[in-house]
Amino acid sequence: MSDSDSLIQIKGLRDGLLVSLGNAPWEELRTALMEQIEARGSFFRGARVAIDVGSRIFHVNELSDLRDSLSEQGVNLWAVVSESPTTEKTAQLLGLATRISKPRPQEMTRPPAEEVGEGAAMWVGRTLRSGTRIESPGNIVVMGDVNPGAEVIANGNVLVWGRVRGLVHAGAAGDASACVCGLDLSAAQIRIGGAAATPSKRSGEARPEKYFLADGIIQSETWQANQS
Repeated sequence: MSDSDSLIQIKGLRDGLLVSLGNAPWEELRTALMEQIEARGSFFRGARVAIDVGSRIFHVNELSDLRDSLSEQGVNLWAVVSESPTTEKTAQLLGLATRISKPRPQEMTRPPAEEVGEGAAMWVGRTLRSGTRIESPGNIVVMGDVNPGAEVIANGNVLVWGRVRGLVHAGAAGDASACVCGLDLSAAQIRIGGAAATPSKRSGEARPEKYFLADGIIQSETWQANQS
């Protein structure tokens, strides 16, 4: 684990990401945060971020500078959570929220890239309801259904041991070798890399299928148990 990982903790919220600061001087924490964002730019870019600063006191110029620095990296600072009345007032003066909903496990998950090795997978052992968004820089395995309005987005492969009626996106960072496998993908929205497809609805019993890219076009075949 890098020094920046020990100073900064990141959790998923329904509305974005929650960054919690460790016990260190602010300049050190600020540097660690920016290092993480620069190292994992594709995961942070476009994200809405809330920062829990604990009891630290921040003035307008400090929070304004932080907001501008994050904005330059494509990150939107939308909330500051603090035990300090001074910091709360500062955040409110800048138009930032000071109250957020508590983290909801697996509603939105972005594990650090360093923790995901080749072949590693995020395991989601439940059905994903509408509004749920699961993200991973590796592979994702869902043991359940992906309901309409739910999204599963992986830089690697996606395997769904259930019925998919929402969106599944494999190879989200551009990996053309990624694939989507599922027990029933007949009502899914499928994306692989930059290509998209909607499987044709069919009557009769559902069958396991594997979707993959060939010459830039999403194609499918029967998913066999011995396939990699």
